[in-house]
Amino acid sequence: MYSLKIPKNFEKRLKKFLRKHPELKEVLKEKLEILQKNPYNSKLKTHKLSGPLKDFYAFWLTFEYRIVMKIYDKEKLIEFYALGTHDEVY
Repeated sequence: MYSLKIPKNFEKRLKKFLRKHPELKEVLKEKLEILQKNPYNSKLKTHKLSGPLKDFYAFWLTFEYRIVMKIYDKEKLIEFYALGTHDEVY
């Protein structure tokens, strides 16, 4: 099971996002449970990024929204970095 690290700036963005999209709260909860068990689960559509974000991964919260993160497999840790639409986070 992976631990989730939520930096303060991400936490602030997440709260703002959920105020704007309360209908996604349950979706987020379900996706985070899957993520903790296996960040590479096909339900998440986790993918490695390239270019300036080559050290990061992203997964689909919904078709429109993504969450960008770093995965530290040895430490079993996932650290969140960005949340938003495809154009906002890439």
